Amino acid sequence: MRQVPEAQLATLRQNLLEDSQVSLNYLFLTVTACLIATGGLLLGSPAVIIGAMIVAPLMLPMRGLALGALEGDLRLFRRSIISVAIGALTAIALSWTLGRITGVPETEFSTEILARTQPTLIDLGIAVTAGAVGGFAKIRPQLSDALAGTAISVALMPPLCVVGLGLSTLSLNIAQGAFLLYLTNLLGITLACMLVFVWGGYYVEGSRMTRALSSTMILTGLLFIPLAASFWQLLRQVQLQSTLKDILLRRTITVGQQVELTNTKIDWQQTPPMVYLDVRVRPHDPLTPVQVAEVQKLVNLAMRRPFVLIFRAEEIQEIRAQDENAPTPEIVQPAPQATPAPSPSLPEVEKTSKPSPTPASPSPQATP
Repeated sequence: MRQVPEAQLATLRQNLLEDSQVSLNYLFLTVTACLIATGGLLLGSPAVIIGAMIVAPLMLPMRGLALGALEGDLRLFRRSIISVAIGALTAIALSWTLGRITGVPETEFSTEILARTQPTLIDLGIAVTAGAVGGFAKIRPQLSDALAGTAISVALMPPLCVVGLGLSTLSLNIAQGAFLLYLTNLLGITLACMLVFVWGGYYVEGSRMTRALSSTMILTGLLFIPLAASFWQLLRQVQLQSTLKDILLRRTITVGQQVELTNTKIDWQQTPPMVYLDVRVRPHDPLTPVQVAEVQKLVNLAMRRPFVLIFRAEEIQEIRAQDENAPTPEIVQPAPQATPAPSPSLPEVEKTSKPSPTPASPSPQATP
């Protein structure tokens, strides 16, 4: 394999040493990115989170970590790993503090938080691809503009903030899932950068290179099992949601007309798995246990495994300004009646028409 000249390798090493230094700029960008990301996660705002990804400098020392491992450069490797650790711990501590201050419970976590608690093989693929772009941009200075897009794709800061928020509410499942996503991104970026540096000829000895690549691949392979399990679970969940929609809308006409499916949550930890269906129903047409049992039977047949369906119904109450079926109320007004043209000789009171004139009483007769 080809190798670059020693002077070119020394230049790259010096640049990565500067990128991996724990400087004021690094700490300032880490703190501000964490504040932005935590706020965006609590608000559920993707735009704010993307802004934090651009600001976060966490990807810079990871390339130094890759080259230090390839060369066996303890100085570069130590400085890079310290920078990565300080950045991660700072983000976790700061997001934990913000979580305790705001007091947002786990039940109120936004979808942006929950989306970062179940990493899959797809996330590993994204991390490897983004790491390859970051490493290639370092050895090709004219591609430095691609770093912003790379920082957005790997999303290193938001998972660390989710870890802190999960710890602030003692939600260990959320914290563990988010930390697994961070490790996936960390190892994926490091491995990809190492492969790009080797391809570009930025290494010293073949034995050191082989040892470093083997160690990194073994660590990444350890994550393959939980990531593959999450990926398989994701596929099953998508299939189950598609089956539920098909059953509710097409195969059970009565139930499909009664309910409106708003959300689906699956608890895979139970045996059999519990499927929670958030639906909206009309008060005059509620669901019955018999209907739920029928839908559950169809789902089990379609998925070829048992599930327990739990419908969480929310009544829909229609309130209108006026009922369409009720007769429209009319304002009662006296109907206009045709009256003869007034005569000048008649008194003024005679001009007003009366709906039912009172008959005149007989006049008394004169007594003889």
